[in-house]
Amino acid sequence: MRVGLGGTFNVLHMGHCALLDTAVATGDEVCIAITSDEFISKTKECHIPLVERVKRVDQYLSSKCSNYSITVIDTPEGNAPYDELLDAIVVSPETYKNALKINELRELNNLQPLKIIRVSHILAEDGIPISSTRVLSGEIDINGKMLRPLKIAVGSLNKIKIEATRSAFLRFYDKVEVFGVDVQSGVPEQPKENETRQGSINRARRCIRDADYGVGLEAGVFEMEDGLYDVQYCSIVDKANKITIGHGPGFRYPDAVKEKVERGWTVGDAFNTMYEWERKGMGEGAIGCLTKGVITRTQLSEQAVIAALVPRIKREMFPEI
Repeated sequence: MRVGLGGTFNVLHMGHCALLDTAVATGDEVCIAITSDEFISKTKECHIPLVERVKRVDQYLSSKCSNYSITVIDTPEGNAPYDELLDAIVVSPETYKNALKINELRELNNLQPLKIIRVSHILAEDGIPISSTRVLSGEIDINGKMLRPLKIAVGSLNKIKIEATRSAFLRFYDKVEVFGVDVQSGVPEQPKENETRQGSINRARRCIRDADYGVGLEAGVFEMEDGLYDVQYCSIVDKANKITIGHGPGFRYPDAVKEKVERGWTVGDAFNTMYEWERKGMGEGAIGCLTKGVITRTQLSEQAVIAALVPRIKREMFPEI
């Protein structure tokens, strides 16, 4: 199969490599079309000279296969509408529409339509696609690693939630800037069941603003067969409005607390009223009281944040993110 792929390849980054790898894996012969300096200058203020762009693609392909060619084009479609020997074309989400146009032109030229092979974006650490523009601006490197701290907004001014978020993100990212934003959860003060999940989503979406990620943490109570359980949900939204959700471990409340919650109390008010441990200002909430300080509120929240990060940590297993 003869497979084509076109682009500017302004900076050879991981997104380009994914396209090139797909072309090599699909075709017996790979035909790469790179836009000329004249063409690229019409759309991009900053670009790498053609000779350098061709050199980098050539070096990459030479390590992958032997049967390939590189041509220079002056139009988005290049020679694809007229190439009788071309069988397929590899495209990114941005170039998919151009592939459809190529097939329309091929039909007018009495040629068979090309098989269109779409390759998903490769995302940077902030959940936004890697691009040459972002690399050239110094925001990310060619692998999508952020060259500035990730800006993470937490939908609360609660210091424990902010510190838990910072601790969780630092397990996976080198530099983070975490800050709280005062937003409303949109659910009752003591959330129950699905209100808990929705409250975390509301907080995340309302706090992100100009940050890279918005984080919402919401603890609620869940009625189980043997009693009332606490579960904390976390939602993380990015600038593309994609959301990931997780929750931390659940634990059971004493029946005395359950009775007060059923009468309209919050869990916090119940513990502050009923238990001497809390009244002494130990400050680690219900989980600290019930585990004799072995698990802290910060640790409990951190586990929820890590759970919500899972699809972002292993993006290759979650293509929808």
